[in-house]
Amino acid sequence: MEYITTPWREKYIKKASKMKECIFCRALKQKTDRESYILYRGIQNFIVLNKYPYTPGHLMIAPFKHIGSLEMSEKESTEELIDLLKLSMEILRKKYNPNGFNIGMNIGQSAGAGIADHYHLHVIPRWVGDSNFMPLIGKTKITIEDIETTYDKLFPLFQKKGVGR
Repeated sequence: MEYITTPWREKYIKKASKMKECIFCRALKQKTDRESYILYRGIQNFIVLNKYPYTPGHLMIAPFKHIGSLEMSEKESTEELIDLLKLSMEILRKKYNPNGFNIGMNIGQSAGAGIADHYHLHVIPRWVGDSNFMPLIGKTKITIEDIETTYDKLFPLFQKKGVGR
């Protein structure tokens, strides 16, 4: 069996577990969506870029309501979450042309959730051969663009194609 590690996330996970305020709730309180990298606000959920992306375009969909698990959400919220997932995939395919996606949730700290009290869905575009040795050997994550560039590419597309407003 081959094990793949992500050592660059250790610093983030340790920091996140000590934070007193939820990063998603804090993002919603920022003066501008650009400050917090919010790409889109729906009726019950929002789409935000991951500040520590695995790949460019790595985003998350989270409810406005501070809630720890999907099954505690109302049907309208989970239905909108899936609509925003579909929208996200459509826009990411158009802008980045990925070969596939990793989509998932880590519910609870033991499942790997860095923010365990506010569930969120990760949407990660993937390309054949997009992994490299730098995180393992150099403890350095390499991406092809910075988060501001990703935001500038995606924000207008979400505003044009948005649902729920």
